[in-house]
Amino acid sequence: MLCLRWDVPVVSSSLRELIRSRLDRFGWSYGDVARRGGISRSTVHHLATAARLARMPQEATLEGLARGLGVPVEPLRRAAADAAGVSLYYESVPEQADPEVEILIASVCRLSAADRRHVAVLVESLLTAGAEEGAEAGGEGGAEETG
Repeated sequence: MLCLRWDVPVVSSSLRELIRSRLDRFGWSYGDVARRGGISRSTVHHLATAARLARMPQEATLEGLARGLGVPVEPLRRAAADAAGVSLYYESVPEQADPEVEILIASVCRLSAADRRHVAVLVESLLTAGAEEGAEAGGEGGAEETG
């Protein structure tokens, strides 16, 4: 069950940043996202440009936006709640993952098996390079998280 509370902030990426990053990455317009998601262009524009939302978008709007952007709905829900000044609380709490990680995981699932192997090799090389840098700096080893 989803409960809404207005008093505690949700840590999430900005809704505007999430939308803008997908538009820029794929060269999409507001209309492109609207058509893909089955929502109005004006809704996409409003969500992409409003510094603050007057209220939490409806679930159908968030689902359409997620579909239009090709991302999981949960990071959009959290970002929209933040933009509306709403805190989300769940009866059974889902792990609060980084929205970029959730989007990356969902995107990798849509790759071919060969492309997933390429991604796995790239990730392994980045982790190895991070471990080597940590060891050279006198650290414990292992990749360090940046944020």
